[in-house]
Formats: sequence, structure tokens, C-alpha cells
Amino acid sequence: MSARRHLERLREMRVAGEHADGRPVWEVDGRDWPHREASRFVHAAGLRWHVQQCGAGPAILLVHGTGASTHSWAGLMPLLARHFTVVAVDLPGHGFTCRPPLARMALPAMGEALAGLLAALTVRPEVVVGHSAGAAILARMCLDRHLAPRLLFSLNGALVPFRGAAGHLFSPLARLVARSELLPRLFAWHAGFDRRVIERLVRDTGSSIGVQELEFYRRLARRPGHVGAALAMMAQWDLPGLARDLPRLRTPLVLVVGSQDRTIPPADAERVRSLLPRAEIVVLPGLGHLAHEERPDLVAALIEERMAVDRP
Repeated sequence: MSARRHLERLREMRVAGEHADGRPVWEVDGRDWPHREASRFVHAAGLRWHVQQCGAGPAILLVHGTGASTHSWAGLMPLLARHFTVVAVDLPGHGFTCRPPLARMALPAMGEALAGLLAALTVRPEVVVGHSAGAAILARMCLDRHLAPRLLFSLNGALVPFRGAAGHLFSPLARLVARSELLPRLFAWHAGFDRRVIERLVRDTGSSIGVQELEFYRRLARRPGHVGAALAMMAQWDLPGLARDLPRLRTPLVLVVGSQDRTIPPADAERVRSLLPRAEIVVLPGLGHLAHEERPDLVAALIEERMAVDRP
């Protein structure tokens, strides 16, 4: 490591010390954040949220998945802003939003907190778009009547339990890890000094994204607070409960599936449709778990098309 880079690293660590929970620092990690000019911080539901808003028209809410943040929508936001008021948030504990206690990282609690934020923003989205775990949160919110959108788009959504041994081991293991302070710090340290860590993680999702997009994931991953929140969120998932309730979902559901997704098996979309026969499945050939980052133009066109059909 060069002397200059070493000094920069020491400075970042000193600034990071301002946050006792080890979360990312806006003045350092967010210095050139995508659409920074659209960012603001809002106090609601007992948390300080990082929110981005742009565009004009009917409101559309974007909710990222585990371990991501608003940067995940960098390519999609300006495309949707041509026709919508786009609102994107960092979920609790993720990115630049404060982390609540572990019990409030469960799906219903996160849904309640997000509903509180929308109330503070006076936003009633006509369309909601969730990626991976974000889709599960939005589905839970619709079921719990915190939201009443015209359409729910699930981008490689985690809506049904994992199959096989992973399904039995995942939750107990995640809960054990989520209570550890050491493991998030070890992972963050490793990600901070070895760029290949994040490259491998993204490659294992079946997606290919650019160098700058990888850098934003790396910045988040080197902060133990962000890593710990991602683990806590996974530990509190109740996908069996969500799957039991899905047949009650009244919001029209569009399941957007990357054919090369290695994180959420594409076949899971059919499992969801077996519970909710009205659900529509749209396959994006050749794209992985981060399909909306690989081809935001395809996702934007799909949303615009479905909304044009749905509007009175």
C-alpha cells in the first residue's frame, strides 16, 4: 500500500469512528454517491433514513435487497424519472440509514418502519419495485395494508423459503452470526483490503457489473455496521410465513426473473405462481441476480409498459 493511500485509509478510519455502530460515513463513503444531488436525510419511525427522490409524476418506490443500498438503482432511477416521481431508500441498517435493534429487522417491523417513512414523506406510491429481499418487504407491506399500489414488481424476489438443507440451516446459522460482532468486522476488514472479495460475491450471483458499481459495493462491505445489518436482516426473515400469506395478496404481482440468477433460483418464480396463480412471470435472458443493474433499460421499459396498460 502506498504512503498516500495509507494516510487516506487512516483518515477514513478516524472519520468512521464518529459512528459507533460502524456504518458507512456520508462525507467519506458517499462523497461521489450516485445521484447524490437527489439525497436527503429524513427522521421517521425512530430512524434517520437516507432517501433519494427525483422526477415527477405518479410515485414509484424502489427497495433494494440485502447488503445493497440506493446505489443499486443508479441506472434505473433516471430512466423512470422521465415519467415518475422516483423514491429510493436505504433500508434500516443498510447504506446510510441508521440500524434499529435486532428485533426490528424482521419483515413486518421493517415494513412498519418503511410505512412510517412514507407517511413522513407524504408519498403514496402507485408502483413498488423490490429487488430480492426488498420484494419480500414490499409484499409483506401490501399484505399488512401498509401499501396499496397498483402494481408490485419483484426483481429476482426472495418470496419463498430456500429448499433443501439450506432452508433448514439458513435461519439458525444467520441468527447465530447476526449476534456476533467479530464476524462482520472480519469480513469488513477483508473486503476493505482485498477487492477480489466483492468481485467474487457479485460474480457468484450470475451478474456482471462495472468497476464503479463494484466499488460502491466494496465501500459498503468494508463497514462492519453495514455487514452486520445485512446479516441481521437475513436472520430475521420469515419466508415460510410470507409464503403462507401470499395467496391473500391482492396487489397484481409481476415476477421479473434473470435466467442466470445463481442467488434466487429462477424456478422459484413458478413456486410463487403456484401460490398466486394471477402472478405474471417475465424472464430476462442472460441476466443474473442483479439484472436491474446489468440492464436497467429493460427493467424501465417493462415497468413503463405495464403501467401504461394498467392506467385507467
